[in-house]
Amino acid sequence: MLDVIKDTLIDGIKLLPFLFITYLLMEYIEHKMGKKSKELIKKSDKFGPFFGAFLGAFPQCGFSVSATNLYSARLITLGTLIAVYLSTSDEMLPIFISESVDFIIIVKILFVKLLIGMMTGFFIDFFVRLIRKNKNKDFQENEQDIKEFCEEEHCHCNESGIFKSALKHTINIFFFIVLVTFFINIIVYVIGEDNISKILLNKPVLGPIVSAFIGLIPNCAASVILTNMYLENVISVSSLISGLLTGAGVGLAVLFKINKDVKDNIKVVILLYLIGVISGIVLELIGFKI
Repeated sequence: MLDVIKDTLIDGIKLLPFLFITYLLMEYIEHKMGKKSKELIKKSDKFGPFFGAFLGAFPQCGFSVSATNLYSARLITLGTLIAVYLSTSDEMLPIFISESVDFIIIVKILFVKLLIGMMTGFFIDFFVRLIRKNKNKDFQENEQDIKEFCEEEHCHCNESGIFKSALKHTINIFFFIVLVTFFINIIVYVIGEDNISKILLNKPVLGPIVSAFIGLIPNCAASVILTNMYLENVISVSSLISGLLTGAGVGLAVLFKINKDVKDNIKVVILLYLIGVISGIVLELIGFKI
């Protein structure tokens, strides 16, 4: 139990710099930047999935949390958010390195995830832009969302300044993340990783389907479980990639906390799951090996 508490606190503390920098950026954009600068950011959305996929590939939950906050304030697109989520691998890289896994294998897995994240992100944004009729209206809605975000968090941004407001946002979300992480760690501790592994043992057909579901656990524990199962030959590399694609760390938990559009949140989860499952099945069918 002490290990659970320790791991929970460590996971939460590692996110603090990402949270503070993200909220500081959001406060700066809202209160210090002019309209032309905001429009410039909006135009750069076209390249969002490219940068999002690369940033998400770094072994940290922080980028998924940062992307979630930016998306909730409508500063980045849905495609960029999905690209970050899909390319995030959390604890896979540190575990692979500690187990002396071949560098080429690590690069191949990361490249496949990055490529799927980037391509899917661009496709989603292209599809969304295709069905939108009024881009100017969309920009005004985005700007309003930032203000609503601040009002809902009761930060009193104009009164306390951007640093204090960013710090208040950070502390609020930090405690929420710690509570969610602790709850999930307790569940994993009680059930046991071995019992979770038995679900997939000798059931290769269910691999991508179940692995993608495990990946949706809003905690770094999901990537740890999936990576260990792969190293123990319980799941295939295709199933591993399915789970890692849907694994967004605590990003999904934060999404449901700060993004008030529940239907939008459910849409993100469904998109993640379908992309993870379909990608895993396709990789299985083409006989992807590393």
